[in-house]
Amino acid sequence: MVIGLDCLEPSLAFDRYHQDLPNLHRIMAGAWGELESVCPPITCPAWMCAYTGRDPGQLGVYGFRNRAGWDYGPLDLAFSDAIDRDVAPAAWDVAGDHGRHSTLIGIPPGYPPRAVRGEFVGCFLTPGPESAYALPAALVAETRALVGEYRFDVEDARSGDSARILAEVNDMTDKRWRLAAHLLQTRDWDLFGMVEIGTDRMHHAFWQFMDPRHVLYQGGSPYSDAIRGYYRRIDEGIGELLRYVDADTLVLCVSDHGAQRMDGGFLLNEWLLREGYLQLRAGAPARPGRLDPADVEWSRTVAWGAGGYYGRVFLNVAGREPEGIVSPERLTSVRQEIASRLEALRFPWGECCHKNRVFFPERVYREVRGFAPDLILYPADLYWRALGGFGAQAGEVFTKENDTGPDGANHARYGVFAAIRGADLLRGTGPARRVRGLRLLDLGPTILTHLGLPVPAGIAGQPIDPRSWVG
Repeated sequence: MVIGLDCLEPSLAFDRYHQDLPNLHRIMAGAWGELESVCPPITCPAWMCAYTGRDPGQLGVYGFRNRAGWDYGPLDLAFSDAIDRDVAPAAWDVAGDHGRHSTLIGIPPGYPPRAVRGEFVGCFLTPGPESAYALPAALVAETRALVGEYRFDVEDARSGDSARILAEVNDMTDKRWRLAAHLLQTRDWDLFGMVEIGTDRMHHAFWQFMDPRHVLYQGGSPYSDAIRGYYRRIDEGIGELLRYVDADTLVLCVSDHGAQRMDGGFLLNEWLLREGYLQLRAGAPARPGRLDPADVEWSRTVAWGAGGYYGRVFLNVAGREPEGIVSPERLTSVRQEIASRLEALRFPWGECCHKNRVFFPERVYREVRGFAPDLILYPADLYWRALGGFGAQAGEVFTKENDTGPDGANHARYGVFAAIRGADLLRGTGPARRVRGLRLLDLGPTILTHLGLPVPAGIAGQPIDPRSWVG
């Protein structure tokens, strides 16, 4: 049983809200600790990295949106078919090949729903409840009869409409967990896995109301305990799911990454423009604004960027991009030059003293497939967000405004791990060990090893053996 809580933050689950989460701590009685996410710590591809045991480079997926080729076109959204089952089989694929039954809810990217031996209900990428969002197809009607109109996500989660967002997150969560309990009760499952996206939405919408260190914090907000209340709600749901655990079940509660306050936004393309790496055609763009490839003078551009919770820098390489000007011989030196200049930046506000962290894909991944960025940027070690547009004034690269709407949190590099053997859970006892060195990539091989199934060759993760848990 894998209970996935997207973005669940260790400092809240293990410390600040410790007394509010009795059911999570029933699982922690087995083993617990921080779980290192992948680079980048983003919902997509992180959950598929977890279930396949492969890193983003091996999957060829580097975020929700990815280049579709070496041209200058827009980034494509990563749907479920972005993950090649033949290249990267998930734990449920291996289980199905060996006659095992999987019941899966909301694991991104999960639209269109994946064909599995068992049941698969789509994730928040699903267009809406009118879609064919589950397999087998009859499960759609079964879900509708159980919960009414199933909710996949919050509508316009960055609108700043706190009351509506909170109501929709709670409604979505109630329906998802009712469905989870129903399927646990009515299916003969060998692998159960679900992902609740509500924890992620709550952090992004409400972090600034509860964190006094946040640049936008104002005391006395009616939403100061919104995240705490939601954690309690999730814990009640965990307690319901644990009713379906037997002595042979291994229970895992994990998050794909954590959360932390967001101090501001770094305008990546504005910086590239200011530093002379990006050149625009005369008269473009209007300020402020996003980067439009049609406005770029590609014949004089060295690099451009894409924003998000992390940043991506793409070089305009001769023989690779249509109008590339960076010779392959200079690629390494130009990348190092840009990385060094990004790492030397200092940020004008916020409590953190963190510097930018810059990663080279070939150094952090076992393999680099697809159309990878040339550099991966964590602005101020993810205390800032990367923005893909331009500032109101030329050369101004720092802002307190997010380009996609109000957002109080960024992702953090470590998520939550808690695990217990069913026999220990039912006895109410366990070793209660804090374990270290755990990685999200280890989830898939751990599942397969517990089920007595072969672990595919070439993966980056390693099975976590409960018999060898040590503090």
